[in-house]
Amino acid sequence: MTNPHTRNSGTALTPAWFEDIAVNTPATETRAARLGARRPLKGAWRAAWLVNAIRCMDLTTLAGDDTPARVTRLCAKARRPLAEPVLEALGLDRLTTAAVCVYPTMVRSAVRALDGSGVPVASVATGFPSGLMPLPLRLEEIRYAVGEGAAEIDIVITRAHVLRADWAALYDEIAAMREACGSAHLKAILATGDLQTLSNVYKASMVAMQAGADFIKTSTGKETVNATLPVSLTMVRALRDYGARTGVRIGFKPAGGMKTAADALAWQILMKEEVGRDWLTPTLFRLGASSMLGAIEMALETHVTGRHAASHRHALA
Repeated sequence: MTNPHTRNSGTALTPAWFEDIAVNTPATETRAARLGARRPLKGAWRAAWLVNAIRCMDLTTLAGDDTPARVTRLCAKARRPLAEPVLEALGLDRLTTAAVCVYPTMVRSAVRALDGSGVPVASVATGFPSGLMPLPLRLEEIRYAVGEGAAEIDIVITRAHVLRADWAALYDEIAAMREACGSAHLKAILATGDLQTLSNVYKASMVAMQAGADFIKTSTGKETVNATLPVSLTMVRALRDYGARTGVRIGFKPAGGMKTAADALAWQILMKEEVGRDWLTPTLFRLGASSMLGAIEMALETHVTGRHAASHRHALA
């Protein structure tokens, strides 16, 4: 498995852990802004953090016109995300992304293309991106993706459960999805852009972890507002609180809206400042931002050559 840390077995639904939480939005936004305003990393330090961003990236294609050929090309990129001269100049023998994420019908093609690489396949499921399907069908989609070879499942929640504060319904839904995953790791997508308040984001995060989620993830990438630093800070504080109560480390995945090398650094700085360097590994941190890879490649090529790299030299697949 790609995540050797202890699986999250969850807890009983315990509203006392979150019901009285009220997130101070201005304070959260101020803290997030300060993180983004840190002194910029430069030179070899910046390059090392950008390489780590690649290691923690879920390289993703979730388009309506996906084909096995496109997925195979993306998997080739996951196996070798940097050009050989850049890799050698950085002193690296091998570098891969953390995973490749696709639709359930593309899982088998991805598993075949990644055979022997050690890169796992993640699959979205449960009626991605809206989640508006009957629960039995969503559970069957999970089982289908796992049967095709997916080692990780990115599920979507029913947002209405959060908006109605129906925590029992949300808990039962995610717990059933966790069971359907079997040995596959579950990443719970909260679609935070639909949840209206940071307090709802915190509460939904805590319920997802109590129900057994191994990762909590910000967004599908299809919402109007996707990953933001204030939302991410709120979720990371929630997983930190959950860990303090249970001793279990939960992973975090921001997704959507991140496009630049500076974004790759900002989210890693957030993790380092809030939960420490231990989280800056693929077992506990993922970046759902495939378009960011091209920007990181350009930045690393510029670092090793001293010349500005052209964007057309860094197509994703």
